[in-house]
Amino acid sequence: MTEITDQKLSQIWLEARDDLKSLIGEKSFKTWLSKLGIVSFDDGILKLSAPSNFIRDNALSRFSDMIIRIVSSYGCAVKSLRMEVYDNNNPETIAKSEKNDEAKSISVLDKKRFTFKNFVVGKSNEFAYAAALKVAESETPSFNPLFLYGGVGLGKTHLMHAIAWRIMEVRPEKKVIYVSAERFMYLFIKSLRFKDTVSFKEMFRNVDVLMIDDVQFIGGKDTTQEEFFHTFNDLVDNNRQVVLSADKSPSDLEGVEDRLKSRLGWGLVADVHPTTYELRLGILQSKAKMYKINIPIPEEVLEFLAVKITSNIRELEGALNRIVAHVILVGKPITIDVAQEILSDLLRANERLITIEIIQRKVCEFYSVKLSDLNSPKRHKELTTARQVAMYLCKELTTKSLPEIGRKFGGRDHTTVIHAVRKVKENMQKDSTFAADLEILIKSFAN
Repeated sequence: MTEITDQKLSQIWLEARDDLKSLIGEKSFKTWLSKLGIVSFDDGILKLSAPSNFIRDNALSRFSDMIIRIVSSYGCAVKSLRMEVYDNNNPETIAKSEKNDEAKSISVLDKKRFTFKNFVVGKSNEFAYAAALKVAESETPSFNPLFLYGGVGLGKTHLMHAIAWRIMEVRPEKKVIYVSAERFMYLFIKSLRFKDTVSFKEMFRNVDVLMIDDVQFIGGKDTTQEEFFHTFNDLVDNNRQVVLSADKSPSDLEGVEDRLKSRLGWGLVADVHPTTYELRLGILQSKAKMYKINIPIPEEVLEFLAVKITSNIRELEGALNRIVAHVILVGKPITIDVAQEILSDLLRANERLITIEIIQRKVCEFYSVKLSDLNSPKRHKELTTARQVAMYLCKELTTKSLPEIGRKFGGRDHTTVIHAVRKVKENMQKDSTFAADLEILIKSFAN
């Protein structure tokens, strides 16, 4: 890689700051990122300065992924991010900070953690994992595009990073671009503003692998969709690999043109399903081993977290980070009671927030069906039962209207929901096993 001068690095950081501000908003930027300074970039390690431990820890936990992704898009292949606290932002104190690097391992987020080796595989993600690994290790495109989709915090971005790392490892000659959809849109609009679309096209069409995260954000952006459509076609026609991620399947993306939806579904579409208890526990066990702390986290505490925090993996990891930070700072063993005290706000939020999406995920897990099938026109017996139970629970456990519930189940109308509720009530009276299963499901939302 071409050496990046101090002057160039400063310029990259100035532009990256503008990008960060536009993505997270001026208020959040001013609070957490405005006082960060660029220190160095060496051997893949980006070092930033922070004015306090508080700002450093919050900036790392909330925005490290975004900082690395944006700075990398300017030509710095950032492998890890380190953030040191300096007195008055004076770099002369770096030696003091570096002596404590190991003790502050929770604050040093090495992006090599987003590899296939560190991805915990379970029934809910094994298909997406296998597809991602196949694409990463194939000389020529196996599936084009590979489209990964699923809810927030279920591992899509981890798999995207893992693909990029593996390609760079086994075929370093390949040119890989990994950007978010927001970044793609920002660069395209910038090229229009400065009348430099040629450079934009050269950047994105002269690659071996193009990876775009959260592609749903181009929905409703007609001009950006048009450019993405042509970029996509150009790459696929020239046998270049395209990997995309989104929160929904191609056919369910809102505000996206039909012709683009069709092309996004050309290759392999892989759903990353909601996590099971076993997978959540496995993730916690794997992450806990990564921290270099003298006092291990008891297994019963990890089991407690796996039961209580079911929304997504990011929130699960965030809870573990807070517990590890407590161990480092207080130096005492963690019990379930202590964990409840540390995470009281997070646990309350998980207990009171019951949404249609959460109900759908739990029902799919309980009946072992796919979320995509639950919202599809398919009507075999097991799937129909799961769908009707989910609709019934949505009516009973949320304040959503019948039309709103119906729309969340593949665009069905309110009469379908009414029929589902009536059918579930009838089955509860006729079938004691069905009634017992439903009671278990309902209790799971109170635990």
